[in-house]
Amino acid sequence: MLQNFKIQATLALMISIILFFGAGAQMALAQESGRVYIDVGRAQVKRSLIALPPLQFSGSNASNQENIQLGQELFSVISNNLTVSNLFTFIKPEAFLENPAEVGLRPAPGDPKGFNFQNWQTIGTEFLIRAGYRVTRNEVSLEAYVYFVPQGRLIFGKTYTGPRTAARRIAHTFSDDILLNLTGRRGMFNTRLVLSTDREAGRGQKEIWVMDWDGANAEQITDHKSIAISPTWSPDGKKVAYTAYAYHTQARTRNANLFLRELDTGRRLLLSYRRGINSGANFFPNGQHILLTLSQGGRPDIFRITADGKSIQPITRGPAGAMNVEPAVSPDGRQIAFSSDRSGRPMIYVMNVDGSNVRRITHAGRYNSSPSWSPDGRQIAFAALDKGSFDIFVINTDGTGLKRLTDAKRRNGTSAHNENPSFSPCGRHIVFVSDRDGNRQLYIVSPDGSNERRLTFDSHNYYQPKWSPFLN
Repeated sequence: MLQNFKIQATLALMISIILFFGAGAQMALAQESGRVYIDVGRAQVKRSLIALPPLQFSGSNASNQENIQLGQELFSVISNNLTVSNLFTFIKPEAFLENPAEVGLRPAPGDPKGFNFQNWQTIGTEFLIRAGYRVTRNEVSLEAYVYFVPQGRLIFGKTYTGPRTAARRIAHTFSDDILLNLTGRRGMFNTRLVLSTDREAGRGQKEIWVMDWDGANAEQITDHKSIAISPTWSPDGKKVAYTAYAYHTQARTRNANLFLRELDTGRRLLLSYRRGINSGANFFPNGQHILLTLSQGGRPDIFRITADGKSIQPITRGPAGAMNVEPAVSPDGRQIAFSSDRSGRPMIYVMNVDGSNVRRITHAGRYNSSPSWSPDGRQIAFAALDKGSFDIFVINTDGTGLKRLTDAKRRNGTSAHNENPSFSPCGRHIVFVSDRDGNRQLYIVSPDGSNERRLTFDSHNYYQPKWSPFLN
């Protein structure tokens, strides 16, 4: 079952990234340290004009259908990634002043058959991507260049090589490199999602799946044949903790136990099986401790356990029998956001990691849940029940700056539910679940409420997605 995931997990080692040196003067310009071409903050006001011509195929068997489809997949993934980044406006191919298929990937006069910078400057191009690929047996190579057209400058050029099965990974890696070189910030295109779903599960059952951030390469990682929920990533992205209703032979009943799955080995460990609920796990940044909610036959409270499940420490106790659930550790490991009904209705609170200095930060609607920290620790995304439906909000950690991100309608005109937000590791996107089209599907949105788009298009239901950390 984990074969495909193992392949994905080792691709970083299998893909060799080789610097491809162009003309000496151009490479010297491209190696300026600390150069940022796009200010991410200003990009919300003005997107950069980018040209992405079709990829050129080099080698024999240009008419081979598999080779054509491979090139189309590479192009499609790169194009989708750059679109989702919300940093660019694509120049339409009909505006091109030269035929990219008839000129080389590098500029003239260095390459006698190269492209002409002037043709791209005339149509206002800021960034030009020239890329080609070749296929040798079961290996694919992507040769790619990114140019800053106003100055005729090569920003970077690389050749990415790996097995044919790594085509999407290669395209994601190139896309990550584009963002890093243009903005100075790492892209999230090689990250993944973990979630609970009824996909290929029995009636009334849910299992834990992982998939690429864009919904591709989905794979089931649990097989409890019951209900598996509330997954979360370890800080290194190599393990997933989750809750599953497991059968206890002596008690002859099922209990909500906490499990840990090692993704590279497939090994499953039982971390907490105390009577009642063992759920809502969240790792500390150092990976040595885990927060979770335990009910132990009474009202749920938040506890801290070691990553092996052997040592446990209570963090909250009520007050007055209050419910404390869904703990989320801040990126610096110093604070915990959680949901509690201690004020009468479930709202989002923040406290120190030892349970002290509890303060309420939300007052939105009638029910607030599932807090998620932004990577910089400045905002918290959460779901709030407001006017009969849940929507996604963000708020500053001091309780200011509340902003609604979603407000969708179902086909019958009623308000849709939008729930379970999770920040991307780059902080530029939030994944969430919405039932606006019938089933609970995955969507993403920017923290300012723009660039909303759907990720999954099927008849399944998805729950509690969590965005992975950056994966090497």
